[in-house]
Amino acid sequence: MSLLVLLHPGAMGATVGATLRAGGHRVRWVAAGRSEATARRAAAAGLEACTDLSSALQGAHGVVSVCPPDQASAVAAAVEEAGFDGLYVDANAIAPATARSLQARFGERLVDGGIIGPPAQRPGTTRLYLSGAAADAVAAWFRAGPLEAVALADRPAGAASALKMAYAAYTKGSAALLLAVRALAEHEGVAAALTEEWGLSQPGLAERCSAAARGTAPKAWRFVGEMQEIADTFAAAELPRGFHEAAADVYRRLAGFRDAEAAPDAVIRRLLDGSG
Repeated sequence: MSLLVLLHPGAMGATVGATLRAGGHRVRWVAAGRSEATARRAAAAGLEACTDLSSALQGAHGVVSVCPPDQASAVAAAVEEAGFDGLYVDANAIAPATARSLQARFGERLVDGGIIGPPAQRPGTTRLYLSGAAADAVAAWFRAGPLEAVALADRPAGAASALKMAYAAYTKGSAALLLAVRALAEHEGVAAALTEEWGLSQPGLAERCSAAARGTAPKAWRFVGEMQEIADTFAAAELPRGFHEAAADVYRRLAGFRDAEAAPDAVIRRLLDGSG
């Protein structure tokens, strides 16, 4: 049994913590500055609350970071500055270059991770891909599920993040494009005609658009930074970055729906309003 620290038990992070607990590990989290909803999720997952980062890290074997991508580097810096000397798992949606930059802080103790799928409530839905020298050791922490850990054999830090970026570039990028297309049709007064044509030539696309609106709007605030990391990833490969910069703008306009349900029509109106 290992003593681990989870930063932080959001909707996804709580299921990461629950999987670690299912494997018999003790898992701490830092309660300072976190919401009541986070505290409830952490309690339900059996996590141990600590008042600050220093006390959480005392005696810990590993840290797992699950946070918005634009906070990943700051969280890593705080852990390093606290003198932590165990394994550090960055499981955030960050560019491979960002992941590799963390090796300057942790060296071979860094394990790069990328989560694909929804919060892991049941087996078979969600995978945590891992790369780096200690990927196999970290994968063993998750053997009890429901989150499945997959170590990318002999792949260095950055590989798991690259896989995550490539996957989300399509799933979240195409969702943003579809919503923007639907908003354009609304603006030009041809939304009904477009929906009718979709029914003829693209069966299921209208329903996919509605599902994209309902599914992405509550999480759009998180996707802004992720799209920016994907844009950086494309640029580093000398590929066009503009697709995902535009997707970031789409999600930025929807950020006001944070953690709230949104009807598809309201999502389209917010996109056209452009106020975020």
